[in-house]
Amino acid sequence: MNYEIDHVGRMEIACVPAFSDNYHWLVKVGDAVGVVDPGDGDACLKAADALGWTITHILNTHWHPDHVGGNLRVKEATGATIVGPAPEAEKIPGIDVQLDEGDRFELGGATARIWHIPGHTLGHIAYLFDDDGVAFVGDTIFAMGCGRMFEGTPDQMHGSLQRFTELPAYMKLYCAHEYTLSNGKFAAHAFADDGPIAERLAAVEAARARNERTVPTTVAEEIATNPFLRADSPAAFHDLRQAKDNF
Repeated sequence: MNYEIDHVGRMEIACVPAFSDNYHWLVKVGDAVGVVDPGDGDACLKAADALGWTITHILNTHWHPDHVGGNLRVKEATGATIVGPAPEAEKIPGIDVQLDEGDRFELGGATARIWHIPGHTLGHIAYLFDDDGVAFVGDTIFAMGCGRMFEGTPDQMHGSLQRFTELPAYMKLYCAHEYTLSNGKFAAHAFADDGPIAERLAAVEAARARNERTVPTTVAEEIATNPFLRADSPAAFHDLRQAKDNF
């Protein structure tokens, strides 16, 4: 299998498809290699081996099994250090380092700023590598969409999503699922006369027809075409999220 590699800043980022629609991310900076949300440990180990990389760190954004299910498999094989959200530490298999809002985490000389962004789960975090223009955002924001509120409130999720609008327009957002086509169809339904949304949906449809991934996205793209970033209040967000759940 050939693994696509993005070169962003100092990083080499390899995409590891897993399950039906997950993306796990191998992130190489110097001699350090992190794997973000390894739900399928064997898939991540196979990819790292094919690339000649040795996993040194596991970066978890939240506790869901499709994000942490491979933690112990990867740690057993590599001795990798597992880092993850402090508020969910008891649910993160093998966690070594607990991170929360305002903490810093270093991977091979690249420093991530940690955001606590509750909503999808209560302890969800994101890793923002500002100097490299990259953020690993788990299941909080997706291309043209956002995660379901399994644990959090509309106030929490709305607040978490609005934080992304404050980031530089060029920053790349690496989410964990290929949901863009279904998200785009809902966005076009909710905002039927919106030109940028229609244009992006057409591009996504063409890309998926070619079996191309649509992640990462950018802050600029999401500000322009993500319906959930347009919600001007938690109540408006709740109504839009409920409409998406029933779409």
